[in-house]
Amino acid sequence: MNYDIIALVITAASLGFLHTLAGPDHYLPFIVMSKARNWSNIKTIWITVLCGIGHVGSSIIIGAIGIIFGLAVAKIEIFEGYRGSIAAWLFILFGLVYFLWGLWKGLKNKTHKHIHIHDETNIHIHVHEHEHGHNHIHKEEKQINLTPWILFTIFVFGPCEPLIPMLMMPAAEQSTIGIILVATVFSVVTIATMLTMVLLPLYGLKMLPMKFLHRYMHAIAGATILLCGISIEFMGL
Repeated sequence: MNYDIIALVITAASLGFLHTLAGPDHYLPFIVMSKARNWSNIKTIWITVLCGIGHVGSSIIIGAIGIIFGLAVAKIEIFEGYRGSIAAWLFILFGLVYFLWGLWKGLKNKTHKHIHIHDETNIHIHVHEHEHGHNHIHKEEKQINLTPWILFTIFVFGPCEPLIPMLMMPAAEQSTIGIILVATVFSVVTIATMLTMVLLPLYGLKMLPMKFLHRYMHAIAGATILLCGISIEFMGL
């Protein structure tokens, strides 16, 4: 392995970390959706990893096609820019729809108190959320959840901007092994950073009293994803 490849591998690790850290869209959607939909840690991990694979994998495929057919970097970057815009608007659309649904759900589900008297010495107050058209609900009913696949689709459209022009193309001038190395290192570091930035805040949130936000957690999740899309499309994050 020559020094140029070693330098590119180090650069790949650095860019994978910084690129992910600087883009809140890489982790905020998973944090808020995990809280809103009450995902387990295992489910949160596999959804984050799946979306991370789709995110870096799509750029690796496009970069490989560009290298094989000798496409100019400028043309690939234009195409990646279109993909990024599509991903941003998908974030905006999904976030807006989810926010409106979450707001409606929060306003519809009202907290009620019932006093249960078992005998003269045993009295307790039962608090629960009531959903119109249903009996008292203590647990959210299981249903087909398309949210992970919607997030995966959005992340497939989302490009890894530095991967192709700054890593894959320079590595292609050295060797095929170099391309594989930089793509692998970039992917592993990116996904590992995504997981770290998702799991650490989730652990911290568990230590905070969040019951007062539970009713509107879906709306908060939708608003967060909406803001991520807006920040990508209009602020260049």
